[in-house]
Amino acid sequence: MARTLQFIEGAYRANVEEQDDPAVWITGAIKGAGGDLAVILAGNAVNYAVKGQDASGLSFGGRKQSQPPRPGEDLARLIARGVEVSIVADDAADRGLERTAFVDGVRTVSRAELPKLFAAYDRVWRW
Repeated sequence: MARTLQFIEGAYRANVEEQDDPAVWITGAIKGAGGDLAVILAGNAVNYAVKGQDASGLSFGGRKQSQPPRPGEDLARLIARGVEVSIVADDAADRGLERTAFVDGVRTVSRAELPKLFAAYDRVWRW
């Protein structure tokens, strides 16, 4: 079975219309079908790994988002299902995020380690 790395860099895509990021959602769906996937969060997407995010007050005019995004919880569920989730530590540091801010089980890799990480997978899907 081919191993796939989901490289997610664009953050909060489609979260206005939906309750979850399509790349994170499809990772869970493919894992549920027996796929072998891992996730690396880079750029602004490192924010997904911050625990305790709450967008429950999100609304547009008179329309309230009744199922707000909960990216930290989504990642925790992926980790619990055996999906390895990592963040680029350099990108987290650039945003002032400390290791203690992240969901349990999230690993860190340096930007310099990315080529070696990419080489460990058969496919890399960039989002």
